[in-house]
Formats: sequence, C-alpha cells, structure tokens
Amino acid sequence: MGEMKSMQMGVIGALFLSVASSVSIVICNKALMTNLGFPFATTLTSWHLIVTYCTLHVAYKLNFFENKPIDMRTVVLFGLLNGISIGLLNLSLGFNSIGFYQMTKLAIIPFTVLLETLFLNKKFSQKIKFSLFLLLVGVGIASITDLQLNFVGSVLSLLAIATTCVGQILTNTIQKRLNVTSTQLLYQSAPFQAAILFVSGPFVDKYLTRLNVFSFHYSPIVAGFITLSCLIAVSVNFSTFLVIGKTSPVTYQVLGHLKTCLVLAFGYTLLHDPFTPRNIAGILIAVLGMLLYSYFCSVASKSKQASSESTFLGKDRDTTPLLGQEKENHHEAKKLDKHSPV
Repeated sequence: MGEMKSMQMGVIGALFLSVASSVSIVICNKALMTNLGFPFATTLTSWHLIVTYCTLHVAYKLNFFENKPIDMRTVVLFGLLNGISIGLLNLSLGFNSIGFYQMTKLAIIPFTVLLETLFLNKKFSQKIKFSLFLLLVGVGIASITDLQLNFVGSVLSLLAIATTCVGQILTNTIQKRLNVTSTQLLYQSAPFQAAILFVSGPFVDKYLTRLNVFSFHYSPIVAGFITLSCLIAVSVNFSTFLVIGKTSPVTYQVLGHLKTCLVLAFGYTLLHDPFTPRNIAGILIAVLGMLLYSYFCSVASKSKQASSESTFLGKDRDTTPLLGQEKENHHEAKKLDKHSPV
C-alpha cells in the first residue's frame, strides 16, 4: 500500500515538474524570440539538448544515477527519430499557418491512440475516448484561428505527427521493456538528438527566417535569456521522459494541452494578449476534458489494481489448499493400500 502511494506521489511530482518547467520555458522563449528578436528555434533546441547531456554527465560523474548500457543501435535510432520529429515540427510551423500547426499538435493524440491500439493491443474505454475528444475540441476552440492548407505543409505535418507519436511510444516502451529509468534513457539518447539538430538547425532556421544564426548580434541580455532557456530545458527534457515513462504517451499529450491552456491564460492575465469569450469557452471545455480523462484513468487504474489483487488472493486461497489436500489424499490412499488385503 505504501509503495503504491509512493508511486502515485512520484507521478504527481513528475506531472507538476513537467507543467511548471514547460510553462516557464514557453514564457522565457517568448521573451527571447518575440521581444529580443532571436528566431532560431531549431538551433536553440539543439543547445538545450547539449546542455541537458552535459548536466546529466556531471550528475553521472557525481554518482547521482547509474548508467545502464542500452543496445547502441536502439539508442542511436531512438535519438535520431526524436531529433527529426523536433525538426519536422518546427518546419511544419514554418510552412503552415498557426491554426494548421495547432491542428497538427492536436492530431498527435488520436494518432497515438490508434498506433497503441493497432500495434500494442492497448485498450481505451469509450469514456476515456470521449474525454480526449472533449479535450481536443476545447483546445481547438481556444487556440485555432485559421486553417490555411498547402501540400508541402500538409506532408511535413503528417511526417511530424508520425515521428512524434512513434518517438513518444518508444520512450515509454524502451523504459518499461529494457527496465531503464528516464534519466538513463535521456542521458544516452540526448547526444544523438542534439547532433542531428545541431547540424541541421542552422539550415532549417535560415530557410524559415532568412537569417543566419552565426551572424546574429548576441547582446548580454540575449545571451542571458539563452542561458536561462537552456537551464530550464534540462528540467523540461528530464520531466518529458519521466512523465512518459511513468504514465503513457497519451497522458503526456493531454498534459501538453494543459500547458497550452495555461500559457493562453498567462498571456491574457499578465501580458494582456487578445482574449475572447471563445478562448475562455475553449479553455473551460478543455479543462473539463482533462478532468474527466484524469478521473476515468484513475477509476480504470483502481479497477485494474483491484482485479489483479483479487486474482492473486484467489490463487492463494484456491490453489494452495487444493495442493495441500491433494497431497493429503495421496497420503491417505497410500495408507489404505498398505493396510488393505491383496
């Protein structure tokens, strides 16, 4: 019982860390890109991953965690896949309208559900599907303003959805099947994610912004915000792997939309961004969907736990006496055979 409570507290802590760090980095990056004119998102992400790896390497050397070897091919492919998914999401934003990009992010949840159902035989109840539908409708109402389609942007969005879904499912699957922690997996895969983004980032950013990251004027305040963004990113990357490992890719995506609602609310209350009754209605619907999703998942988890406990107790109650009785009967039969006339 104490172990279960400790596990629940660990999940709550991971969710809180993910929300707090993600909202913080969005605020920091918004100031960096909007107010200070630093638009190089893909290159910045590669710096995030480099700092994350260096931080974890120091932690490893100080014995904060043990490194568990993982098959190199698995780590390389996993790292490259995650790096490519980040690059594709950034390209999708560059080639599509904001509204279509938001639709791309929303589509990750149903695609993840579909992939887990088809390839991992995972079951989602109708109630959970309804709560996810409510969440997607709410976030769509709150955040989608326009939907301008183009062929290249649509192809990039589909590739971004596919790579993101597969990457997040693998994050969960690798941790559970190979029995590695989120820290161990992030430590080994971060260099490969960073490498592909570090090499491709300047070209992607130059194509999207028509600016060169190497010729940008790095004032002390810009350098300060980049440093702060990289430090927060360590927490973001760690909590991402932690949440997916402890829960599921779908729960992580639900959490991501909670962050979207929080950022929208923050923008309105503190930054006085434009806000309409439609935004408020969308956020309320999305929050309702999240609450229902949390409730239905909690009920399903308790039901599954109770079922497994009753099965275990049933085995103890039924199997052991039967085995004991069988031995006793066998002993009695031997006694009868010994004393019975031939």
